[in-house]
Amino acid sequence: MNISFRFSKFLQKIAGVRNDIDTADATARIKSGIWFRGANVWILAFAIIVASVGLNVNSTAVIIGAMLISPVMGPILGIGLSLGTGDLDLMKLAAKNLIIMVLISLAASCAYFIVSPLDLADPTELQARTSPTIYDVLIAFFGGAAGILENSRKERGTVISGVAIATALMPPLCTAGFGLANLNMRFFFGAMYLFIINAVFIATATYIGTKLLHYPVKHADAGVNLRHQRTRRIITGVFAVILIPSIISAFGLIRENRFLRNVREFVAENRVIGKTYIYDYTIQKSGGNKVTISLAGEPLKYIHKTLLYESAKMHGLSAEQVILHDGAVGMGGDDVEDIVQSIYEHTDASMMARDAHIQELRQRVEQLESSLAALLEAMTSAASDSLAADSTGSVRPPVALPAVTVTSPSESAPLPELTLSGKKFSKKSDIFQQFISFLRMEWFYQGRQNSEKN
Repeated sequence: MNISFRFSKFLQKIAGVRNDIDTADATARIKSGIWFRGANVWILAFAIIVASVGLNVNSTAVIIGAMLISPVMGPILGIGLSLGTGDLDLMKLAAKNLIIMVLISLAASCAYFIVSPLDLADPTELQARTSPTIYDVLIAFFGGAAGILENSRKERGTVISGVAIATALMPPLCTAGFGLANLNMRFFFGAMYLFIINAVFIATATYIGTKLLHYPVKHADAGVNLRHQRTRRIITGVFAVILIPSIISAFGLIRENRFLRNVREFVAENRVIGKTYIYDYTIQKSGGNKVTISLAGEPLKYIHKTLLYESAKMHGLSAEQVILHDGAVGMGGDDVEDIVQSIYEHTDASMMARDAHIQELRQRVEQLESSLAALLEAMTSAASDSLAADSTGSVRPPVALPAVTVTSPSESAPLPELTLSGKKFSKKSDIFQQFISFLRMEWFYQGRQNSEKN
């Protein structure tokens, strides 16, 4: 008994909040935040534009900044406070201001997205606000609990800013405006559902907080208990209406996450199958979770397909969920035969053209050999006459040689060419060297004869 008493005292000392609570000051602060007039209207409009830009460009930092600017939290806390204190006038005022804020937010965000020229192919920040789950309920509820506790403290800190970021009231409204601007009802209703979840469960946490922290009730007459019972029934009905779809959505999210994990493990384990490999896969969410496996390489044999389906079953994937796209990349047997036949035909044609070219070259070589033989004979005869004339001292007659021209090399010819009597010869041939030697000999004898005359 003594141990349990000490433990209770210890818990009260560590977790007790009664000495830090000022309900009167908290009530005044919450009521002052409900009013939506003057500067709050412009602040809300600016916050909406900032959040819309952040969603439009997929910038998380900009979206967080808009959450901190937004004054939407005030009326929601006011509704929770009115439920806890039984102040119907406060509830009407808070609900009225909340509706005005929502309408202004939808109008501003819709106007922005109508005039915005930016259209992202994958607007992840917008899509993230269209499928709320039970996890969003938990975030809103515990965020609202932190919010009412922070408002009730004598010394306030920065918790409200964190609550505004965590519960994210602005992005769903901007996403709903995007849905209106693009006539996309899936975005509109999904985002509005998320906003309703956040608003309702923040208000619910505030209501529970006011009860636990013993906020003063406005009316203590005989009708208070009846009003409280009615309020509890309304809250229970709202809970059921909002919770059931979010729970169903949460189960769908869990199944989808498990399916994606199973697909990743299945693909990693079966990346290569014989001479075929998995190079890509796509997830299909419509009509049930399915995965299309894109294969490259040789077509899968029956035994390999059987092994793949067995492996898929081991990873929690049914045969109906796995679609094998065998012809994504690769060739079948008929394609291979056609390509091989085409290669053979091309090779035969190339060989025939090459044989014809070789035959033509042979004929040209024979012609060149005949011309070179005649040239060599003429050069030898001329050289002999020159030597005989030199030995007798007589003047040599000029030697008539075939016409000789030198042409510049073309772009395809690597060396200059020599043309003798219309025939072309390589610069490096032996006969060309003999011809050059003969010319040098002629120049030598002519120079000698000229010097003797002088």
